[in-house]
Amino acid sequence: MPKKEKLKSPLPMREGVSASRVWLPKDTHNQWQTVLDFLIERFQFIDKQILRERMLRNDIVDQAGTPFQPDTTYQGETFLFYYREIPDEPAIPFKEKILFKDEHIIVVDKPHFIPVTPTGRFLKESLLVRLKDHYQLEDISPIHRLDRETAGIVLFSCKREARGAYQNLFQNRQVQKVYQAIAPIADYSFPVTHKSHMVKGEPFFIMKEEAGTANSETEINLLEKQANLGLYQLKPLTGKQHQLRVHMMSLGIPILNDPFYPDLLPDKGNDYSTPLQLLAQSLTFIDPITGEERSFQSERALTFPV
Repeated sequence: MPKKEKLKSPLPMREGVSASRVWLPKDTHNQWQTVLDFLIERFQFIDKQILRERMLRNDIVDQAGTPFQPDTTYQGETFLFYYREIPDEPAIPFKEKILFKDEHIIVVDKPHFIPVTPTGRFLKESLLVRLKDHYQLEDISPIHRLDRETAGIVLFSCKREARGAYQNLFQNRQVQKVYQAIAPIADYSFPVTHKSHMVKGEPFFIMKEEAGTANSETEINLLEKQANLGLYQLKPLTGKQHQLRVHMMSLGIPILNDPFYPDLLPDKGNDYSTPLQLLAQSLTFIDPITGEERSFQSERALTFPV
């Protein structure tokens, strides 16, 4: 199979959505008479009439950009390109704010509930697709991720060739990240440093702690108290998935309105009334391209419940 980076899509970006692709394997057992037969088997969750209609719209093409028709004979060992579509994608009624942009990076202040990249039932409403559509720039890519439930600072690269330099900052722990969270008051002498061994849990999108050498570390401090809740400052020294949420739960002070920890709650759908009280407040680093010190602060704020 050809390497991904060496093959350019024949389909242009459309409304911020870059074309996806599928490898057509060699059909050694004569399983598929047509390309449509293969797609029906490959995408069983999509109605075959929808796949047929996409072909008739010339939205499914080969490496040269030639459209596949419903009766096109199957030939393997090549790529097929198509646009991912999500029928009836729900609109997310919040708007991101661009804090900074130059030729190399974009810094975004993300609201709660917006996914950074396409996932599940969100495609065009993801932050990445919104940015690519706004700037008409297909090379935009996230340097790091925030959970959909988390608000605050997210860094994107604008150029493919510069992406690695910024990613290395995070991999080499050369970025100072500061978060804030609202959670119950705990009987600890703050600041506290929590270390643990984190692994994938069950279901697959949940993380958990278990015995083993620590691979995650967070510095936690209490900034303010109000009734039985506190405003905490969190400084992750590592970048495990859901690290802050798991560490706060482990200390017995789960972040307010967390739908995963300590209990996995039912999907709230389009209910935006109780956002997770976690904010990526700031990012600070030395720009690997310009050598300048960069420091970006979120303009959002967490609020204690009334």
